[in-house]
Amino acid sequence: MKKLIAVVDDEPDIVELISIHLIKSGFDIKRFHDGDTFYEYLKTGIPDLVILDLMLPDADGLDICRVVKNQTQTAAVPIIMLTAKGEETDKIIGLELGADDYITKPFSPKELVARVRAVLRRGSEPQISKILRVGETLRIDSDRHEAWVEDNKVILTTTEFRILTLLASKPGWVFSREQILNHLWGQEKAVIDRTVDVHIKHLRGKLGPAGNLIRNIRGIGYKIES
Repeated sequence: MKKLIAVVDDEPDIVELISIHLIKSGFDIKRFHDGDTFYEYLKTGIPDLVILDLMLPDADGLDICRVVKNQTQTAAVPIIMLTAKGEETDKIIGLELGADDYITKPFSPKELVARVRAVLRRGSEPQISKILRVGETLRIDSDRHEAWVEDNKVILTTTEFRILTLLASKPGWVFSREQILNHLWGQEKAVIDRTVDVHIKHLRGKLGPAGNLIRNIRGIGYKIES
């Protein structure tokens, strides 16, 4: 089945440009020009990925990102932020809210399609192991794409889950930021190194007490150990 991409942007020309190139690349598209119609759609449908403009006439794209990532039924839906804002701060805030990638206007349609494919690939690739355990509290089920701290299920984004499974695949092993970025994006990785730090911070917060299992090795990267 074709993957369904929701494009949320108030500029008709931008939506049309994105739609043309994604349809040519084999995707189905649903177009939204404001936040309200997108929210209404989410009551009955869930896309495979969202391309989200941060500057909408009736809503802040960051607020939409927060809502999508905080609802159980949509938390795993990848989001690519599309924005005219080039400041690193805006990108960091979006990543902290759970966005999986970003691209800044003006953009290359070919690059956007490549980013869409890369993000979808991250969610569909088989994981390293079916069940991973760290210490007595953290359990990771790759088949179900679920993480549990004791008896509590933790809702993670695709990127957060992939970082967690990578670290847990080799407890005690230090992964550099570059290794983590390559695992996530390969040659299509994001352009700011702080991407990893932001996702780790968010991941630790969601894991609660088990977040202390993820340790920062100054000047190198991260590891997980019990």
